[in-house]
Amino acid sequence: MRLYPAIDILEGSAVRLVKGDFDASTVYDSDPLDAALKWVGDGAQWLHVVDLDGARAGAPVNIEQLRRIAAESGVPVQYGGGLRSAAAVADALAAGASRVVIGTAAFTDPAMLEAALAESDAGQVAVGVDVRGGLIATHGWLQTSEIRAREAFARLREQGVRRFVFTNIDHDGMLDGANREEVAEVARDVGDGGLTFSGGIGSLEDLRGLAVLRAELGLDGLEGVIVGKALYEERFTVAEAIAALAS
Repeated sequence: MRLYPAIDILEGSAVRLVKGDFDASTVYDSDPLDAALKWVGDGAQWLHVVDLDGARAGAPVNIEQLRRIAAESGVPVQYGGGLRSAAAVADALAAGASRVVIGTAAFTDPAMLEAALAESDAGQVAVGVDVRGGLIATHGWLQTSEIRAREAFARLREQGVRRFVFTNIDHDGMLDGANREEVAEVARDVGDGGLTFSGGIGSLEDLRGLAVLRAELGLDGLEGVIVGKALYEERFTVAEAIAALAS
């Protein structure tokens, strides 16, 4: 499984939220590039960058930050936040994103998602399935729909989506671990597509548990995990996390 250290950008700084609450943010680096270079220096082979300002505004705000990180980190960057038009997706890819994560538009603008899939190379587009209380959350996690995750996965797979980023918002930033049953259920819903899990990772045991779950249940589609707060608070290192996921 692949480790994705998270760099969430809000008002120019690398921050972490608690359960997606913009009023409950902690600044960890005044320059997101510093966080990126630290994770890469510690062994990260991918980065997960989220434009929180863009998610709230409905259009990317931190494209220049993405450009700096992609150019100077030397590793592939997965980028999301405010990608609600074909032009925004094109701008993110042109700025150096190796993969974009489309969230809100995947549920509100099927034609935009279809165009993004058609106009991008395989593996360049993922859909963010963000869940609060079992229901899909959109618009920077500020709105909650009536769509359940299982229904969303089925609909998106029919549209040709094969790569997903799943976040349980109720656990985001809480360091309370991953729910094994939920992870297994989501991985089965994704099927032969690729799944990256996010939300609640707080210890190396959490990561080892995901690796064991993947092996025991044959969940080959469970390809990666996003970790943010636990790395910033030095609960473990990038190298230790990579080793745990390989166990």
